[in-house]
Amino acid sequence: MVVLFTISVSAQKNQSTKLVSNSDSISYLIGADIGHNLVNNSIQFKSELLFKGIEDAVKNMDTLVVSKQKKDEVLGKWQQERMKKQEKEKAKKSEGPKKAGAEFLAKNKTAEGVKELPSGLQYKVIKEGVGEHPKANDKVKVHYHGTLIDGTVFDSSVERGEPISFGLNQVIPGWTEGVQLMTPGSKYVFYIPSNLAYGDREAGKIPPGSTLIFEVELFSIETSTEK
Repeated sequence: MVVLFTISVSAQKNQSTKLVSNSDSISYLIGADIGHNLVNNSIQFKSELLFKGIEDAVKNMDTLVVSKQKKDEVLGKWQQERMKKQEKEKAKKSEGPKKAGAEFLAKNKTAEGVKELPSGLQYKVIKEGVGEHPKANDKVKVHYHGTLIDGTVFDSSVERGEPISFGLNQVIPGWTEGVQLMTPGSKYVFYIPSNLAYGDREAGKIPPGSTLIFEVELFSIETSTEK
């Protein structure tokens, strides 16, 4: 529900915009939202043409100065170029964490008790359990504590005090591969390179290109997620 309010906003020096009705407020805030998104996404634009485009579209979409085909072509190309730029920025942003992760893993694989799989996943057994190993389509119940290589905690069911259940085919590849090594009652530490985690993507508190460390305790294998 939009609350009716009256405010004065400085549009230019010695000039103010008064919002005295609900329609005024909605109109202004929609415009502000558009402007905020443009700036946040680093989109270059010309104000007079932006406003003209909005005005023409409101009057009649059929009277735009470009055809629908041309509009789709221009905006489609712009979106593709923008996506390529974003991918390059993500890749560049992940370079530092990837290098740090590679150096960490190269040293860590020589640590006592640490084993490395062909995929690059490293693990260390803290405690072995008994019973069956879960399969890739099984649902498991676990406790976990996740950190970056510098010790920063980004997620922890242990700290929340509540185990979590999920399908092994619904998580990052490092988890899917690693937890299948475990049996109920076991506790492992997994050292997961970025290509088996979130890659160049940012995920919550996890920077792009990050190597992740998880201490995982497997409580039980619940059900298969395969239908």
